[in-house]
Amino acid sequence: MERVRDLASKKAAVIFTKSSCCMCHSIKTLFYELGASPAVHELDKDPQGRDMEQALFGAFGSTQAVPAVFIGGRYVGSAKDIISFHVNGSLKQMLKDSKAIWL
Repeated sequence: MERVRDLASKKAAVIFTKSSCCMCHSIKTLFYELGASPAVHELDKDPQGRDMEQALFGAFGSTQAVPAVFIGGRYVGSAKDIISFHVNGSLKQMLKDSKAIWL
């Protein structure tokens, strides 16, 4: 979990994904469309990915390990949560507050 927290704190927006996950792709695309450039860590391509996936799985009350989204170093949720934040308008403000986007 220490590596996950370290990586999550290095950039304003961080997404832990798997390259084969369609929801991960959707969340990354959403962030890019909002003007953010998140750090993306694809767990299936990282030598320590399996350990990080185990740390993420259930660590934050989520039933799935990816996508795991951190904004401003804080875990904000998985795909379902991020989509909800986007629909209610709070995702963009979170990204602004963390300086992941400026407009």
